[in-house]
Amino acid sequence: MHSAGDCVPEEHVRLAPWSTLGIGGPARWLLRAEYAEDVAAAHRWAAQRDVPLFVLGGGSNLVIADEGIDGLVLQMTSVGGEFKRRGDLVVAEVSAGEPWDRFVEAAVIRGLSGIECLSGIPGTVGGTPIQNVGAYGQEVAETIEAVTALDRKVGALVQIPAKECGFAYRMSRFKGADAGRFIVLGVTFVLRRGPATVRYPDLRRHLEAAGVVEPTVLDVREAVLAVRRSKGMVIDPADPDSRSVGSFFMNPVVTAAERDRIGEVGGAAVPGFDVPAGVKVPAAWLIERAGFQKGMTDGAAGISTRHPLALVNRGGATARDVLRLASRIKRSVEDRFGVRLTPEPLFVGFGPDADVDYLRMGPDVGRV
Repeated sequence: MHSAGDCVPEEHVRLAPWSTLGIGGPARWLLRAEYAEDVAAAHRWAAQRDVPLFVLGGGSNLVIADEGIDGLVLQMTSVGGEFKRRGDLVVAEVSAGEPWDRFVEAAVIRGLSGIECLSGIPGTVGGTPIQNVGAYGQEVAETIEAVTALDRKVGALVQIPAKECGFAYRMSRFKGADAGRFIVLGVTFVLRRGPATVRYPDLRRHLEAAGVVEPTVLDVREAVLAVRRSKGMVIDPADPDSRSVGSFFMNPVVTAAERDRIGEVGGAAVPGFDVPAGVKVPAAWLIERAGFQKGMTDGAAGISTRHPLALVNRGGATARDVLRLASRIKRSVEDRFGVRLTPEPLFVGFGPDADVDYLRMGPDVGRV
């Protein structure tokens, strides 16, 4: 029988290999957890020693400090999931450590819609509600029914309904107000058999070029993977453009009047589409018109040759290299357009740091 007491943390474990960006110093301690008992034991271990505890998923949305993480890093290794019918719906209960794209593939093979546009996104299932992962017109908040987690505040397992997760654009209570309080153990999704989602022009163009008139969820998945691969957004060890955290900055939401002002400054019509809070403008458009082009290098860091939103490790880059480039980009966009970009990745292991503090500043602070 498995015993949580068998879990003894390793010391001084390199974290760079576990990060898609390929940078970062070591974990002071690291523990791999497969069972809920392991997670509870890790929580107790860290609490007794008064050391921070950080949960590492797929490492796809992290910038880890060069000094590493001076605490206990918990790596979720639980995998697998179960699909169950509920009337016309299908409920999927999935372990936190399950690779996200493997779950998406399993759902698509079953003809289930709701997450097909999220194909090719690296990381684990447990990380998706934290970030409210989204792409090509879908986000996980649309299909999540509940999140199972260890509440470190009370030391008990809880099931949090989606309506209590505080989902917003690339945000949740797990990343915001309650950051660090919950350790996600599993996620319950509700999917359905139905038409695929095709909202983005990139996908429409790809499907039209392939002669697909009524796309299935499998057609959409294949189109998403092709489009992402063309932008270096599918992890591939042979592709240096994929050594990144994906999109480094979120697409800002502005008012219609602000979009007009930005267009006047930029000397061109600003692309974008309407959302409930205003108009979502491509951060890539702002970055390029602030003077940063695809393929640009800044020491060992740089911008992908295929997508201006992806900051890449050209080989041997440090976290400081990436922070310096990201801060330059953010400041240039703010100086030219009066728009303060918000980064997507988490910055982990950093103490007081001017670059990190600036990057974390929200979009409504210091607007021009």
